Amino acid sequence: MAEVSEVLMSVLSTIRVPRPGDRVHKDECALSFASPESEGGLYVCMNSFLGFGSQYVDRHHTRTGQRAYLHITRSRKTQKEDDNNSGSGDPPKKKPTRLAIGVEGGFDVEQEHYEEDVKVVLFPDKQEVTSEDLAGMPDVVKERVSLSMAGLMSADSMSHVLQVQQWDGEVRQESRHAVDLKQLDNGVKIPPSGWRCDVCDLQENLWVNLTDGKVMCGRRYFDGSGGNNHALLYFQQTGYPLAVKLGTITPDGADVYSYDEDDMVLDPKLAEHLAHFGINMMTMEKTERTMTELEIAVNQRVGEWEVIQESGTTLRALWGPGLTGMKNLGNSCYLNSVMQVLFTVPDFQSKYVSGIDKIFDEAPSDPSQDFKTQVAKLGYGLLSGEYSKPAPDPGDDPNTSAEPRGDQVGIAPRMFKALVGRGHPEFSTNRQQDAQEFLLHFINMVERNCRSGANPSEAFRFLVEERIVCQQSHKAKYTQRVDYILQLPVPMDQATNPEELQEAERRREEADSSGGPPPVTVRARIPFTACMAALSEPETLTDFWSSAVQAKTTATKTTRFASFPDHLVIQIKKFTFGQDWVPKKLDVSINVPDTLDLSALRGAGQQPGEELLPEVAPPPLMTPDVEVKAPVLDDSTVSQLCEMGFPLEACRKAVYYTGNTGIDAAMNWVMGHMDDPDFSAPLVLPGCSSAPGTTPTNESVSEEHLATIVSMGFSREQATKALKSTSNVLERAVDWIFSHLDDLESMEVSEGGRSAGESEGVREPPPGPRVRDGEGKYELFAFISHMGTSTMCGHYVCHIKKDQQWVIFNDQKVCASEKPPKDLGYLYFYRRVAE
Repeated sequence: MAEVSEVLMSVLSTIRVPRPGDRVHKDECALSFASPESEGGLYVCMNSFLGFGSQYVDRHHTRTGQRAYLHITRSRKTQKEDDNNSGSGDPPKKKPTRLAIGVEGGFDVEQEHYEEDVKVVLFPDKQEVTSEDLAGMPDVVKERVSLSMAGLMSADSMSHVLQVQQWDGEVRQESRHAVDLKQLDNGVKIPPSGWRCDVCDLQENLWVNLTDGKVMCGRRYFDGSGGNNHALLYFQQTGYPLAVKLGTITPDGADVYSYDEDDMVLDPKLAEHLAHFGINMMTMEKTERTMTELEIAVNQRVGEWEVIQESGTTLRALWGPGLTGMKNLGNSCYLNSVMQVLFTVPDFQSKYVSGIDKIFDEAPSDPSQDFKTQVAKLGYGLLSGEYSKPAPDPGDDPNTSAEPRGDQVGIAPRMFKALVGRGHPEFSTNRQQDAQEFLLHFINMVERNCRSGANPSEAFRFLVEERIVCQQSHKAKYTQRVDYILQLPVPMDQATNPEELQEAERRREEADSSGGPPPVTVRARIPFTACMAALSEPETLTDFWSSAVQAKTTATKTTRFASFPDHLVIQIKKFTFGQDWVPKKLDVSINVPDTLDLSALRGAGQQPGEELLPEVAPPPLMTPDVEVKAPVLDDSTVSQLCEMGFPLEACRKAVYYTGNTGIDAAMNWVMGHMDDPDFSAPLVLPGCSSAPGTTPTNESVSEEHLATIVSMGFSREQATKALKSTSNVLERAVDWIFSHLDDLESMEVSEGGRSAGESEGVREPPPGPRVRDGEGKYELFAFISHMGTSTMCGHYVCHIKKDQQWVIFNDQKVCASEKPPKDLGYLYFYRRVAE
């Protein structure tokens, strides 16, 4: 023991006690998905607090010279009893009352019970020191090592911190009506059961008004189920604000809704208010789902859920290399589906997995913050098969065998998700996101990190040719832009089952008026050929400013491929806006083909004898006698565009270049210029070197915002340009900088070690975007499907074709697909057919 004591004394200066704000990675290895539950446990460096599995701890010791590691091993306790009646004396688990993770009232981050073994291990001889061993050592050693061990074990792991930060749902606030609520002495007493709506006799989703005791049905859900809105209509007639959902009343509380505040609220005097109508909270039991439970479950009523997840059949679980599931970290199914597909593409496999040892050898001192390292770690985890093993059932005795349930041990991409989402207003949260938007975001990060060497995103990159012909002068304008996704419109008027849709709409209206159950969903069937025709047909541009005639006129725009990529991504534009600008999803079935020939859509460039439109800017706006330096813009039109979410400067330019002719013309301009590199840059008038009323060279930007963007790996100059282009708004600046990477190519990259935002090297920007080209013939190899009514809710799964067998990846479940729902996909992935 004296020898171990001497070793500890010699390395005492390298043993730190965690302080508030330190990152403690005690749940996941920085270079693999090993955890304390893995074979060999997890070694946490007692200096940097990075975690390493048994496979990589020697590498870290050799590279850094660090000798003291806290070794954590964890084994699952056997749980044969029901969670709510464990027999251990523990209270039953409470149901979640809040859409949140790891916070009071939310979902537990860890729902499994473990036994832990903790000790200090000294490298390279792997000498072990337990807490008991420390008792006989010198006080200075005992104190420092004990404090470090206790600090590490009590500190929140980074995975826990990130989960709580990323998904923290709304906290219900106390209603302003609750304390002074007036209740009518009308003698009404509510029975303990047998409730019905006073208007329509509905027997579920019932709410009792706390002012007069009226029982009314609740609101109708998006799918037609729920109530008939009678409780809401009653509030509109009477102004009585608070109602309680019958069936949710328990001694712990109930669902209380304030119609005046339009939100779920807390009522501190709930017991008193209920007792007024003869309801004793302490004797009531829950018989209906709470609103939180309904929020979690309501999207599953859409018929596509069972079809897309192939729920109606018993699927055969698959295991092995390339068949690894991914844990859902709380609405991370969009990320899981995209990354599963990307790592079936050879370019991503060769870039990040084939050379993983070299990547790890070149990783910076904190590999958890290095983009290349974390992508390689994820790719290896998915393809190696090391984590493609059946997950043990928490209720099973580990000594007894059972049939696998389909779930895998899988991998939990916590570090990866935190890294790629850092600084992004949406992907840094645990809210549901659009898989297409995440795909583009990730490709942008790959582009930034691959300025030298192989760039796997080139597999998807292609050039689009846009040809605009002025209908008055018949002169043309050609432009090319880089794209990664082909967006396919959905022409609803081309549905092949209009009579069936009309009949379904009639039945739905009848159900609405009668209060009956909603009819079976009927889906519009749209031919894929109709979608392609809608893509290729010329688009008419009204209010097009023609440089040939120096006036507004009509033009036609035709879009074609200037190159065909190795891998083509097609997005079905299912998500759109209604006339009230409320997002909605088109519930359609499209017969997407297994093979595709797009050769006819290749652009031919300038036609023989065709004249081009001269490159002349529109004239500046004029007042009767004086040319104004600051344009006279219609503020109401600018405001309307801004309210739709477009950048202020883009809105100003839209109004300026359409000559204050109204919202329709300005909106058309916005939609036609959204892909312009300077879309959100300040408006610059002809003859001026900067935007009106600004001096960009001297414009001040927030130093705090600058530091935030620079910490993401961008240079100060790049961060300054982004902030100036977005009126010094940090969230918009981050979006801007990731959507203008090509513009920033020539700007200097910050030094000081690679991070998530930094590239492998710096080189001169190429004269033009590198694109691959070849035949436009493709075969389908994967598709991602979305279930739900909006990109902000629902669930994603992906189907991938492996060895001529379709495989469904549904988070941790990986199974052979029996009926791949190719007609209900959202993103389709094709690869070029080899000639």
